[in-house]
Amino acid sequence: MEKIRIQKLLSDAGYCSRRKAEALIAAGKVKVNGHPVKLGDKASFMDLITVGGERVMLTRKKQYRYLMLYKPRGYVTTTSDELNRRCVMDLLTDVEERVYPVGRLDKDSEGLLLLTNDGKFANGIMHPSRHIHKTYRVTVRPDITEEQLITLSSGMELNGKMTQPANVVVKTKEPGRVVLLITIHEGRNRQIRRMCEAVGLEVARLRRISIGPLKLGMLKPGTYRDLTAEELRAIRNAIGNGESQNTAAPRKK
Repeated sequence: MEKIRIQKLLSDAGYCSRRKAEALIAAGKVKVNGHPVKLGDKASFMDLITVGGERVMLTRKKQYRYLMLYKPRGYVTTTSDELNRRCVMDLLTDVEERVYPVGRLDKDSEGLLLLTNDGKFANGIMHPSRHIHKTYRVTVRPDITEEQLITLSSGMELNGKMTQPANVVVKTKEPGRVVLLITIHEGRNRQIRRMCEAVGLEVARLRRISIGPLKLGMLKPGTYRDLTAEELRAIRNAIGNGESQNTAAPRKK
C-alpha cells in the first residue's frame, strides 16, 4: 500500500487544511496506529489515524497534477531505467502524486516535457488525430541549403513512411552553424534528429520550446512547475477535451 504524507491524508479527507494538519502534527496531537507522528511521516489508507483521540475517516481523493518540466540533456524520459541512467523522475523532488511523462524526449535532447497522472489528458496530447504541434529550436552544422530546407518542410520518407509537412524557419545563420525553428504535428521516435540526418545535417543541439500553446519560457533546466489555469484551458482547447470535473486547482511552486 502506497504511503502518503499524513498532512495530505488529513487534508484530502476534508478534516482540515494541509497547513492546519502540519500544525496539529507539530503539536503532537496526531497519532497513527496509536503512535505519535512527526512532520514528514507517512501513512496509508489502511492505517488508523487519530487527532486528539478522534478517529479520522480517510477518503481517496484523486488529485490530478499537470507539470511542465525543463528536461536537461543526459536524462532519459522514463519512470525508471534498468541501466541506472538518470531519469526525469529524479528531478521531481517534492511531487507526491505518481505522475508520468507525456510523450518523450531522447537522452541527448532537452526542453519542454509535460508530466501528469491524468490519463485522458495525456492521451489527448499524444493521439495523432489531435495534431498538437511541437516546436523545436535545433542547432545544425555545418550549413543548410535551400534544397535541404525544402525537403525538411515538404516531408520525407523515414522507415518507409512519409513525414507530414513541417514548418522550418532559419532563426540565425553563422559560419558552420545554423539555428532552425522546426514545428511538426506528429511524434515519431527521434523524428527531428532523423529528419536532419536524412538531409545530411549534424544536430549539435535540440531543444523543445513549445507543445501546442504551452511554451517553455524562462523555466531553467532541471526545474518544473504546475501549469496555470490559463495554460490548462489553452491546451484543453487545443486537444478538445474541455474541463475535467476532478481537476485539482493548479498549485504555486
